[in-house]
Amino acid sequence: MTDFYDKLEARDPAEREQDLLAALPKQIAQAQTAAPAFAKILDGIKARDITSRDALAKLPVTRKSELLDLQKAHRANDPFGGFAAIHFGPRMTRVFASPGTIYEPEGEARDYWRTARALHAAGFRGGELVHNCFSYHMTPAGALMESGAHALGCTVFAGGTGQTEQQVEAIADLKPAGYVGTPSFLKIILEKAAEKKVALPSMTKALVSGEAFPPSLRDWIAERGVAGTQCYATADLGLVAYETSAREGLVLDEGVILEIVRPGTGDPVPEGEVGEIVVTTLNPDYPLIRFGTGDLSAVLPGHCPTGRTNTRIKGWLGRADQTTKVRGMFVHPGQVAEIARRFPEVQRARLVVEGEMGDDRMTLRLECAAAAQGLAERVAEAIRDITKLRGTVEFVALGSLPNDGKVIEDARSYR
Repeated sequence: MTDFYDKLEARDPAEREQDLLAALPKQIAQAQTAAPAFAKILDGIKARDITSRDALAKLPVTRKSELLDLQKAHRANDPFGGFAAIHFGPRMTRVFASPGTIYEPEGEARDYWRTARALHAAGFRGGELVHNCFSYHMTPAGALMESGAHALGCTVFAGGTGQTEQQVEAIADLKPAGYVGTPSFLKIILEKAAEKKVALPSMTKALVSGEAFPPSLRDWIAERGVAGTQCYATADLGLVAYETSAREGLVLDEGVILEIVRPGTGDPVPEGEVGEIVVTTLNPDYPLIRFGTGDLSAVLPGHCPTGRTNTRIKGWLGRADQTTKVRGMFVHPGQVAEIARRFPEVQRARLVVEGEMGDDRMTLRLECAAAAQGLAERVAEAIRDITKLRGTVEFVALGSLPNDGKVIEDARSYR
């Protein structure tokens, strides 16, 4: 057992699922009534009927790339494209911009981004000073972590990015308990401190995000006296999952409903299979329903050894948008899924693009229990019909395609 942030973390899984599904219809109704974009996306859906994961899985996925396009299309009337349920004024404390540009609101709720839970799991406690090196300029990362630190009862030094020597000086003078920021910038700070022969004994922990955090970097940082823990959060959703002292995957936040779907579709995959992270948030101010993050992960079996009972994911495993240009034409993961759906015999599909630039070759590899006579020809015809390109078909044994979330593999030589 461990010191939990609150009792929600140790709930019986069945109780948690019941609570999440009870909140789901209310959140869908909130999206339909207060966010005009979702009123259109979910037109005809009866919120009271969405009381199970199967029912949720039938709703459309809104992906981050679509959010950008929809915001731009309606920006003349609403900078948030109809996705925000709050407006300028006291209920919307700040507005942020992410590359694209996507605009995100910040509501007035305490710990709006729900990051206090991740900070607590990383070892931060009330009364400590947090050295925050996420950006405070335009993007929400700095505020996202600061609001969680304040909810935890911490004081925050707004370090922001850059100015490495000044960061080292501030850490030496103020003696913060820990660091928050990207792992690569933490490494730069520690290297600069070593170069300047400045000891930083107070900084013993870190919560990092925004980049991959491989074990090699985690160990390098630990050798210098800092225990690094990671979390997965986005500007749209806030905290999605966080690492614990067990370092066995990331535990889901208590305020989200997560699905792992096959890239290019909204179809949930079996536990353990890599797919795209799709999240429904319970935030009433920005009620994103089945929001496709574009990131890949997979559900881990069992529960965290710390005693937290929520679902765990493996962490960030790459990007789900594998759109590839073949002979001048874009081929999308959704097209591969559409081909596979036409043939019930197909269990899984993977389009492999090979050759050199100007000599592209497509092979659609299919896992089938039994390939009926003429199936290859019919699938090849579907490839031409859907992609407008020719491709060969190869049947492979069940379970032989890699479990890496790839629907399109670009194996071409670019030399």
